Amino acid sequence: MTEAALTQWGVITADELLALGQQALANQTFSVLLGAQLVALSPQHTELVIPVRPDFYQHHGFVHGGVIGYAADNTLGIVGAAVLGPSVVSAEYKINFVQPARGEKLIARGTVIAAGKRQAVCRCDVFVVDGAHEYLCATAQGTIVKRGKDDL
Repeated sequence: MTEAALTQWGVITADELLALGQQALANQTFSVLLGAQLVALSPQHTELVIPVRPDFYQHHGFVHGGVIGYAADNTLGIVGAAVLGPSVVSAEYKINFVQPARGEKLIARGTVIAAGKRQAVCRCDVFVVDGAHEYLCATAQGTIVKRGKDDL
């Protein structure tokens, strides 16, 4: 998409917003460690992909909940930033693990449920891709808040 829109980020195209999000992710050393990739970014649809490695598994052979929680939390924050601007943090999130995750990659898909001037309530579903099959392994909801100038 090349059409520009006025956002909390200024006047920006969808491609520019995605590039800014990818740069922000690249600046997060933990995201780099996990190999996270931002493949879509808008208030309507944000998608984060994490290739699964053997060191992500817990003792039962499933992807560790901490990796899935990271995917949900970061996707919630990124989709919240799409409507609030770049300086945001998670105020809270709740996650339900609905099935164990075992596969080649995680895909976290986020949307904004409602947003005001300082906060956004967002939703994220985390899927695992196992061969040709994709299934839901967790769902989360969180509140993302704009940082104030006096925040630490």
